[in-house]
Amino acid sequence: MKLGMARGEVYLRVSAIVVLVLTTCLVAFDTQTKVVLLSIERKATYKDLNALKILVYITSAAAGYNTLQLCKPSTCSKENIKGSYICMGWICFLLDLMAVYITFAANTAAVGASVMAVTGSEALQWLKLCDKFTRFCHQIGGALLCGYVASILMALISTVSAYKVFSLYSPKWFLRLKSM
Repeated sequence: MKLGMARGEVYLRVSAIVVLVLTTCLVAFDTQTKVVLLSIERKATYKDLNALKILVYITSAAAGYNTLQLCKPSTCSKENIKGSYICMGWICFLLDLMAVYITFAANTAAVGASVMAVTGSEALQWLKLCDKFTRFCHQIGGALLCGYVASILMALISTVSAYKVFSLYSPKWFLRLKSM
């Protein structure tokens, strides 16, 4: 693998980690308290929507996974192309894809739940939450935008992983290793 590509992957992973941690912090630490009736207070937190709780867990796990990927030793050399490197390359590629899909799915589920909080539902007798907790909703919206940026960054990481894996194979023969 070329040095420039390795550096690019490191920059992408560090950027993804920063954005994932930002998403997690924006969602997890976002609270707003309002007085509903005289002395009765209502506090809005991410725990009110299960999709936001799941988003916090998944973005934390994805940030941890990308950190672990940064800590693994680089074993890509011409002498080490046999068995174990190919197997490890495929495992990393598939884990990168899983991280992208799960993060994107959790973020999309959180958007769906948040839309319900914005619009409400008369059929289910749910009130519009964002009419009362506007700062909370704006901060969650920013966190969801960060979550999509992180998903795009991780999709770019998975393309680099795919290139690393598939560059080991011959272009003439389907899934046959290149000769040294």
